Amino acid sequence: MKKDLHHKDYRLVVFEDLNDGTRILTRSTVAAEETTKWEDGQEYPLIKVHISSSSHPFFTGQEKLVDIEGRVDRFKARTEAAKAAREAKAAKKPRKSEEKAEVAQKLGATPVQR
Repeated sequence: MKKDLHHKDYRLVVFEDLNDGTRILTRSTVAAEETTKWEDGQEYPLIKVHISSSSHPFFTGQEKLVDIEGRVDRFKARTEAAKAAREAKAAKKPRKSEEKAEVAQKLGATPVQR
């Protein structure tokens, strides 16, 4: 087994779920800028997470949409913009028969009616 493969600086850290406020005290090597007081009165490094086992639908059995970054809104905006662009392009582009008539008119000939 390789030597010095694993971290040796494990320490107690508080992870806080931003969805439901659940806090978990566990050991980790993750770096933290904030600290918080735990129930025992001591201060520990604080790591804020967007989702944990206490709020994840797989573990809670609840179906709910977690859209922290607005991904759904951005997707809907992109689809609406694409639809508007397609409609504008379709409205702007003349039909083949109209194109042929316009070309024939420019050349001074009368278009053939079918």
